[in-house]
This record gives sequence, structure tokens and C-alpha cells, in this order.
Amino acid sequence: MAHLRAQTLFVLVVGLAILDRTFVVANFDKNMIITWGKHHIGMNGGNLRLVLDKSAGSAIRSKVAHLFGSVEMLIKLVPGNSAGTVAAYYLSSTGSAHDEIDFEFLGNATGQPYTIHTNIFAQGKGNREEQFRPWFNPTNGFHNYTIHWNPSEVVWFVDGTPIRVFRNYEKEGIAYPNKQGMKVFASLWNADDWATQGGRVKTNWTQAPFVAEGRRYKARACLWQGPVSIKQCADPTIKSNWWTSPSFSQLTRSQLARMQKIRAGFMIYDYCKDTNRFKGVMPSECSKRQF
Repeated sequence: MAHLRAQTLFVLVVGLAILDRTFVVANFDKNMIITWGKHHIGMNGGNLRLVLDKSAGSAIRSKVAHLFGSVEMLIKLVPGNSAGTVAAYYLSSTGSAHDEIDFEFLGNATGQPYTIHTNIFAQGKGNREEQFRPWFNPTNGFHNYTIHWNPSEVVWFVDGTPIRVFRNYEKEGIAYPNKQGMKVFASLWNADDWATQGGRVKTNWTQAPFVAEGRRYKARACLWQGPVSIKQCADPTIKSNWWTSPSFSQLTRSQLARMQKIRAGFMIYDYCKDTNRFKGVMPSECSKRQF
């Protein structure tokens, strides 16, 4: 009987350890911290409200960090004339050599489309922007924006459709975000020095307050517990590390077809095609297969 109890306790401890490594949450006020704009933020269970006016913007971040997995949020962007404003949803570590994976939504003058701005930093190196026009109205309803990353690739999804992939070519000297835990951030702020038409269109404060909303924040990701997580979160023998499955190392044919359609029809900027910017010396990853 003592042996049975010990065996049962072992199974329970292992089970709890696995559950502790990945979790799904949908509660902003319990799992997020206000970083600025306290009086411009509403968090109530699974609902988030970010406000920007001339006095302040607003921002939150998760209490915990992750390494690998999938993070998603439903977002409804600022309606009407949102020129000069930026709603951001991203993952980031800290420090000058930080890692970061971005969704940023650049506002528009009424009648003009938003810009979905994506970027990735690895060990402090960024300048990897890709931009898209939305193929839907992102202000009249909530849309799902998901960041998925594992030891093989980072994928940006919009409503379940992949729009961008960044693969791991670390063995060839290209930095990849796989050694730092990243927290989840969401913010709404004024960036009229660059956000809309390169800063030519400024924020119209008579339209304030500007409001963006979020719902159903979920993190199905490995909990960062310090340097030990670098190995643990990438270990394919750990059952809870579902993101290490070979099926998540490459997009399916259907996903590829859908992504190519979006990229062909709605992509407006690709840093890998901006030869003037890099004076002909393109970033190394631009010559590599990404998807």
C-alpha cells in the first residue's frame, strides 16, 4: 500500500509539473499588470479596454514570461480617424540584446486602411519589418491575432491564416529568439511622428478618446523559469511541449496556399525586397527559405 501511495504521489507531482509548464488563461485583470496609463485602462475578466487621449496612452504586460508555444488575443482596433495612433500586441524580453515578436496596427485617416506591421528581434537585432493591408475591417469586430513560435519557426496568424514565417537558421549564424523568456504586452499610444504615411498625417485630438479593445487572451506556452527553460521548453520528449511536434515545424499545404494568397494580395512592404534600404547588402536570412 505504501508503494502504491508513493507511486500515486509521483504521478501527481509529475502531472502538476506538466500543468505548471503550459497554461491557458483568459483573464486580463488576474494575469496582466498595468505598466502605464492606469486611468486609461479597463480590465474585467476576459475583456480589455485601452484608451488614448492627449494626456496619456495605456499599456499592460503579462505577469509571467514564456519560451515557445502559442499566444493569442482577439482585438478590435480604434474606429474612425485613428491616424497617428498605434495599437501594439507583442512578445518581448528585456535588455539591449532582447528578443521580440511584434504585431503593431498603424492607424489611418478615415477612409484609409490600417497597416498590420510585423517585426522580429533576436538578440537585439530587428529591422525585419513586413507590412500588410487587412483584408477585412479590423474596427467593426474582433479578430484573432496569434503568435506561434517553437525551436523551428515563428509564425504570425490572423484569424487562423498564417501571414508570415521566420525560420531558425541559428546554425548558419542568424540569430533566433530561443534563449530568453518573453512577456506578453498590449498598448495603445501616440506615434504620429511615423505611424501614418511616415508621419505626414498627425493625430487629430478632437477625435479622442481613442479606444481599442481586447478579448480572450490565451497563452498555451512554456512557462519561463530561468535559464533551465532553454533546454526544458525545447525538449521534444516532454509530452506537454506540444509545439515541438514535427507537425508544427512546417506549415501544411493548405496553410501555405492561404498564406501565399494573402502575401500576394495584401502585402505592402517586405524588408527582404528593400535593396535601397540595405544598399544591396541584404540580411542573411533573405536568401534562405522561410516557408
